[in-house]
Amino acid sequence: MKNKKLFSAVILGAAATMTLAACGGGKEAGKGGDINNATQTEDVSKFPVKTSHEGKIKDGGTMEVAVVSDSQFKGMFSETFYEDAYDNEFMQPSHEGLFRSDSNFETTDHGIAKKEIDVDKKTIKIKIVKDAVWSDGEPLKAEDIIQPYLIIGNKDYAGIRYGSDFTNIVGMDEYHEGKSDSISGIKKLDDKTVEITYKEMNPGMKQTSETVWTAAMPSHIFKDMPVKGMESSDPVRKNPVTLGPYKMEKINQGESVEFTPNEYYYGEKPKLDKIVMRIAPSNSIVEALKAKKYDMVFSMPTDNYPNYKDVEGYEILGRQDLAYTYIGFKLGTWNEEKGEAEYDPNAKMADKSLRQAMGFALDNDAVANKFYNGLRQPANAIIPPIFSEFSDKELVGYSKQDKDKANKLLDDAGYKKKDGDEFRSTPDGKPLEINFASMAGGETEQPLAEYYVDSWKEIGLDVKLATGRLIEFNSFYDKLKSDSPDIDVYQAAWGLSADPSQSGLYGKDAAFNFTRFVSDENTRLLDEIDSEKSFDNEYRTEKFKEWQAYVADETFVIPTLFRDAVLPVSDRVVDFDWAYDVESNPWSHVGVVEDDK
Repeated sequence: MKNKKLFSAVILGAAATMTLAACGGGKEAGKGGDINNATQTEDVSKFPVKTSHEGKIKDGGTMEVAVVSDSQFKGMFSETFYEDAYDNEFMQPSHEGLFRSDSNFETTDHGIAKKEIDVDKKTIKIKIVKDAVWSDGEPLKAEDIIQPYLIIGNKDYAGIRYGSDFTNIVGMDEYHEGKSDSISGIKKLDDKTVEITYKEMNPGMKQTSETVWTAAMPSHIFKDMPVKGMESSDPVRKNPVTLGPYKMEKINQGESVEFTPNEYYYGEKPKLDKIVMRIAPSNSIVEALKAKKYDMVFSMPTDNYPNYKDVEGYEILGRQDLAYTYIGFKLGTWNEEKGEAEYDPNAKMADKSLRQAMGFALDNDAVANKFYNGLRQPANAIIPPIFSEFSDKELVGYSKQDKDKANKLLDDAGYKKKDGDEFRSTPDGKPLEINFASMAGGETEQPLAEYYVDSWKEIGLDVKLATGRLIEFNSFYDKLKSDSPDIDVYQAAWGLSADPSQSGLYGKDAAFNFTRFVSDENTRLLDEIDSEKSFDNEYRTEKFKEWQAYVADETFVIPTLFRDAVLPVSDRVVDFDWAYDVESNPWSHVGVVEDDK
């Protein structure tokens, strides 16, 4: 299965779980109370996606940028190694991928390189079409396109992206096993062109996603460096060499990055003297906006949107998010030696009826409408509506609460209460205690976690917070990846790549498959979605809908909320475009029009 750039498991981190109490009204959140009171809602389609401020851009100046997080960033500043959304946010001004995409996320000819796909020959040519130069003055060349394949495919690679996006390349297996020093299916045709031969073709190759790896690496830096330990090396952590309009001048590990212009940038020359991007805690970000501390704020929480929607001196940009929030069930473990998930049919949460009942106990419709001001929607399916062609709008899923159905499912499956007991027992009469994990962060995560726990208690399930409290962001994902026995059920969020296929999340050999659910049917459907037949969009749409229905039935995950993203931008910022289909790097255009603060 494919491992795509998912902005990792940690998209928006703590912002993935915001409060039921933030907007007030109704009964106290976390007590299983009435949360169906009406509230004001927003429509993200009416938000601007590009700054409307006008004025002559100042020659130079500094822009202050925040990324909202209640944890430090890890600082793996390489597309090959980074694992979370925060590192990805910090790479935006400095790192630039090879390709650009249109409104359907298909690759165009506007990027540094373009693709030529030959389905019959099972080849893709990647040709550099811009005079791109690395930030240290070295020109971009074909070897730099090949370099990440040599690293990710190496047996000593410590990252999470080696999967069948790579094993699908002819000769990759032999290289990974150490039988060859090169990958036979990857050939340099000339200084600017690389040809890759695949075992099978799939429609994700048309998208700007990691089905075809989207980023180059400076081979003059990495080619002679041991792959083992590379993720901790200075070129990844301290002084990355990059292709974007800015370069990382100073990294204050975990807290901030200072950017200065990349004098070698191939495109429009950057306008600012400096960008300072720093981590900002969620509990003080609204006050920081009111004090005009930042010019832009990424990963801005939406639960408290009314508190900053009209803040003076800012414009709020908005767009549909390539993301969804979900409940996951731990159903097995990861076999490191085999590089695949192993499903355990005897896992505590292995009973499908138990999982389904937990889904029907939740009122995600009310949560979305009441507490996210229209900026989240109840998720009916696992494919977000931003992929309008493939998302099944007719599927109900768990977007509507049905406690009667939840109770019946449990009764019929044998999860009964003994006389005088508050909670249900397992079908063989043993106590059932379920450990639920959710991330810590700002002041709002606790009430939502309590709401879920109390909703499950209302159907007779003894659910407790894993470890007794919310879990710090990095520790949370460490526990998921290591299959900690502390966790039976968890709440998290996925950020998606431009390819709607999620085989990189739920495939058998996907490291991101944290549920560890595996079945022949799931594998079959994911394979068909990614098959050569699916170059026919009608066929692919049919298979996507089959898979969405299968996920809703098996309930190894429950998508809870689709998400919109907002970006507060200061009135002093000019010419920033946040659309997905920009033809050039927006960081090369952005500037400020007023004196520095």
